[in-house]
Amino acid sequence: MDKEIAITSDVVEPFQVKYLYFVLKRVADVLISFIGILFLVPLMIFVKVLYLLSGDFHSIFYRQKRLGKHGKEIRIFKFRTMVVNAEEILEDWLKNNPEKRKEYLRDRKIDNDPRITKVGNILRKTSLDEFPQFLNIFLGDMSLIGPRPVVPDEVKKYGKQKNKFLSLRPGLTGYWASHGRSNTTYKERIKMELYYIDHCGILLDLKIMFKTFIAVFKKDGAK
Repeated sequence: MDKEIAITSDVVEPFQVKYLYFVLKRVADVLISFIGILFLVPLMIFVKVLYLLSGDFHSIFYRQKRLGKHGKEIRIFKFRTMVVNAEEILEDWLKNNPEKRKEYLRDRKIDNDPRITKVGNILRKTSLDEFPQFLNIFLGDMSLIGPRPVVPDEVKKYGKQKNKFLSLRPGLTGYWASHGRSNTTYKERIKMELYYIDHCGILLDLKIMFKTFIAVFKKDGAK
């Protein structure tokens, strides 16, 4: 984790500076997401062919309920990486593995997740499963950079900092997402997400974009 995470004081900027930053950020979101959507079409065909070749004829898309800015419920788009009956498998698996259940409730992740398909494993390792979220960015539900969106019951982990966490649009990538993702604990994730909210700005966003490209290339924290 970067040393800068240890900084606890908020960065106070003039209202005009922050307002201009968020305006420019939204313009960049629209332009970049539009370009991303153009690449999404051929990628959809590629993913569909992979699933068909593996004998899976179900939809390649998955929509999940998450919390957006100010707690508004949104549906994020993803390429499906799990089997269709994933929730049933998870429930049975956790019921038979009490230690793993504690681990899942604490970190919201499972090592060697039994629900992930072979195609889904490839999509996760390359982070391509998140690509359809360019649609969410274009529609204004998300931003290119921000805290990663969480499911409704997950926001409880932020305690008194919940409203602060929900004060920004969630991002396709962000400080936590570019600094290890699955290689961090959930407590470290919370600290990173709140750090970004306190210090967000053009320079930090550019740094996050650079680190995201490096992380995707090296497959750091991708599971």
